[in-house]
Parts: sequence; structure tokens; C-alpha cells
Amino acid sequence: MRHVAALAGVGVKTVSRVMNEEPGVSESTREKVLLASKQLNYELDVTAGSLRRSSRRTQTVGLLLPSVSNPFSAEIHRAMEDALNLKGVAVFAASLDDEPEREEAMVRAFLGRRVDGMVLTPIASNQAHVIPEHSRDLPVVFIDREPAGLTADAVVTDNAVGGAKAARHLFDVGHRKIAYLGDRTDIQTARERRRGFIDALGELGVSTASVPVRENLHDVESARLAAVEILTSDDPPTALFSSQNLVTFGCMRALRELGLSHTVALVGFDDFTLSDMMDPGVTVIAQHPEKIGALAAERLMARIEGDIQPPKTYIIETTLIIRGSGEIRPAS
Repeated sequence: MRHVAALAGVGVKTVSRVMNEEPGVSESTREKVLLASKQLNYELDVTAGSLRRSSRRTQTVGLLLPSVSNPFSAEIHRAMEDALNLKGVAVFAASLDDEPEREEAMVRAFLGRRVDGMVLTPIASNQAHVIPEHSRDLPVVFIDREPAGLTADAVVTDNAVGGAKAARHLFDVGHRKIAYLGDRTDIQTARERRRGFIDALGELGVSTASVPVRENLHDVESARLAAVEILTSDDPPTALFSSQNLVTFGCMRALRELGLSHTVALVGFDDFTLSDMMDPGVTVIAQHPEKIGALAAERLMARIEGDIQPPKTYIIETTLIIRGSGEIRPAS
């Protein structure tokens, strides 16, 4: 900062006012300081500045997601960035790979970097062991899954309701032999989607004991193999419900590989880019990650700025999007 001041011909305090966007500096002086900072590649040290500010804020938040490469997670990340950039807050994101040990390590890493708050997809069975007691006053909002062991705001999808929507839609089309292909059973959202799906079939009079279920499918290949195994069995289903977008991709590959894309119905949980360009288009129970990310950012900033209302769980509704694959009727 002293180097910038010398090059611009002003005092260090003036540089500080310009870089922190404070009033009381003429436009010509502001331009000289900004030009000098650009020439010297100077960036404001936000962390150091937070030690001097009464708020002690670093203008950063941490975002911990199952995988930043997953389209659902990526949309949440983008929605949060869009909302928080307007407030001058940077979003640091990390992947947890659904590993409890990594969750704990990344939480501690963000705490060590003095983030003002965190948005976290809970992985471990109990978040009381993940967030140290001395850091419980840090604003935290949970997304996608509700936390266990502590109370905090959470923004989640109506997973069980979404699973039930898929079951009822396929039933209404005429299907009675519907297979369920799901994510890992230790993941809360996967359990809820299966519960909603199976309960709805039972309410519709379908024998739930006869429903083919394949779970713990966490990538495209494992889902493809499971779908191929079900579809080539002695009593194959006439429809598939895949409870996660990577599982849906595996089912799509299996159907195409077996020449059944226009014969066996498919409804997937999670929308994805170009789903309407497939042949047939893929019918989905769409979550709304853009709404989840925006609301999580809103609640986190409210907590950072002093909101002390009791923690609440906010539920985002799913939407059935009909595109063709879920409307294939069973063979007579």
C-alpha cells in the first residue's frame, strides 16, 4: 500500500479509502490510486483488513458441496455467487465427495481461513462432531440435507414428495412393474426419495415387495450395470425410476445399449442440460438448485448481519417435467 501511495503521490490513508471504497476522496485522486494499484498489481488484503474493521468480516463465505462437478451442485454454486457478488462477498467452494472425514477437514480449513459463514451439505451422521463447539456461533446454513446434532437453517428439496410424484406419474401411464435405482443408502436424500416412491406405490395398490430395488449406485457405470441386470432379468420392469442424475445417465446408457429407449419408460430425479434433446426427451422430477442457492445465500447473509430468529427448514418444491421418456406405455 505504501508503494501505491508513493506512485500515486498520495498518503497511505487515501489509498486505504479508495481500496475500501470509502467516501471522501475526489474522483481524480481515486483514478490515480486505481491506476497505480493496477500498475503494481496490488490487491487489497481482505483478511488483514478484517482485523482492523469493527465487524471483523473477511467478506468471504465457504460453500461445501458433495461434488462441484455435479450439475446440481454447480448450479447451487453459481446461484450463490450471483447473489453474494452483489454484496462484495466471495464464495470459496470445495467438494466433499460424500466422505465424512473430508467434511470435517474442509470445515476446519474454512474456519482457519476466517470465513464469515458457511453453506454446507451435511455428510456425517452428526454435524455436532463436525463443527467445533467454539465455532458454533459462526453462521451456517445447510442445504440439500437437514443437519443432525445441532439446529440451524436448512434449505432442502421435497425429496419424498418428489419420489411420490414419479411413482404416481408412471402408475397413471399404466405401469405396475416399476424398478427403483437409487444412490447410497447412507445419504439422507436418497433414503427420502425411495421412501416417497415406495410409499406412493403402496398407496396405489402396487405390491411393494415385488418392486425391484437397486441402491448404492453412486456413478454412471454402477447404475448402467444395475439397469442392464434388471432389464435382462426373467421378469423385467416396464419402467425405471432413477433417483439421481448420474444414476439417470447410467439408466439411459443401459436402455440405449439394449435397444429399449422407446420401450421402457424412464423418470429421473434431477433435471440436466440437454435432457429435452434426447430421443425420447427425458421426463424428470426437477429440483430447483438455483432457488436453493439463492435462498441459502439470502439466509446466510441475514444470519451474518445479525438475524436471530429461530432456525427454520425451508422446503423447495419439485416439478414434474414431461418430455417423453416417462410417458411410454407398457406393452399390452
